[in-house]
Amino acid sequence: MAKDEHGAAETFEVGGVEVRLSSPDKIVFPELGAAGGTKRHVFDHYRAVAEDGAILTALRDRPTYLQRFPDGITGEEVYQKRVPAKHPEHLRTVRVTFPSGRSADALCPQQAADVLWAAQMGTVTFHPWHARAQDVDHPDELRIDLDPQPGTAFDEARDIALQVVRPLLDELGLVGFPKTSGGRGVHVYVRIEPRWTFTEVRRAAIAFAREVERGAAGRVTTAWWKEQRGEQIFVDYNQNARDRTIASAYSVRKTPRATVSTPVTWDELVDVNPDDCTIATVAGLLAERGDPMAGIDARAFTLDSLLDLAERDEGGGLGDLPYPPNYPKMPGEPKRVQPSRDTDRPDTDGERAPADG
Repeated sequence: MAKDEHGAAETFEVGGVEVRLSSPDKIVFPELGAAGGTKRHVFDHYRAVAEDGAILTALRDRPTYLQRFPDGITGEEVYQKRVPAKHPEHLRTVRVTFPSGRSADALCPQQAADVLWAAQMGTVTFHPWHARAQDVDHPDELRIDLDPQPGTAFDEARDIALQVVRPLLDELGLVGFPKTSGGRGVHVYVRIEPRWTFTEVRRAAIAFAREVERGAAGRVTTAWWKEQRGEQIFVDYNQNARDRTIASAYSVRKTPRATVSTPVTWDELVDVNPDDCTIATVAGLLAERGDPMAGIDARAFTLDSLLDLAERDEGGGLGDLPYPPNYPKMPGEPKRVQPSRDTDRPDTDGERAPADG
């Protein structure tokens, strides 16, 4: 076996496929050090949640980007959308189109070995699309991203999820599956029928976000511009746009203690501490009580009720909201300019899109 300053390379058989782990002693999380923050610790976490199948519930058949840190989280960050031309034969790829119109072949995980190949490449976080390879133009997942703004934290996001988001989902006849973000936020996923475009799913997400805002008594905002958000929870509706991704369930995050985006039941959400969900604990939790998202594919829901709300809002004068800055100007989108810089000039910023990664 090859050796280097970070330890001897090893080979494992996973699901009948050989996978390699090189430099197992390389420090990925400096604050954890050799006792819990090495490449081997990251690899072992992903091996546990991949062989169990839990992370594949989140990744299988989805175009997936890789947030890589080849030299640890304090080194260079590589956000990789394209699979290298030279890659193992067991990897599957899928062609995706970016908002700019360019395209690339993205990783499309199918089995545990695919996840571990990415871990070997220094991947810390997996970022899957909310559409599947069978139809990359029609999402099958509505994503509700509760993002705490300065002055708020996880507790506020949790309260909104429990007190506003869950009752609203029940009212609409939808079932949501929550998880910690691995940071300060909360994510809730709803499986939907794959018959709406990204534009339509985003429109439904805006309608949902506005309903949450109405029911949250000043604790929630849908304002895209940070200067307008205040000390509130931002519902990031744009996570439902094409090419936008969220860290997957069971993904490790770039935090000092190597936290993990962890699925929880609604009951568990009441008192979960996201700082306790790490690469040292989550595999054991999964083995003990199973995956709360295991049943997410049991039923796909319609967006009709949310699109009805969107139509009602539009009839009342509430139209579209801004897209992210790398998108071309979209039909019906309001002026895309920071309010403090708005001098009533024509908005052209959105017409210039940078090259995709």
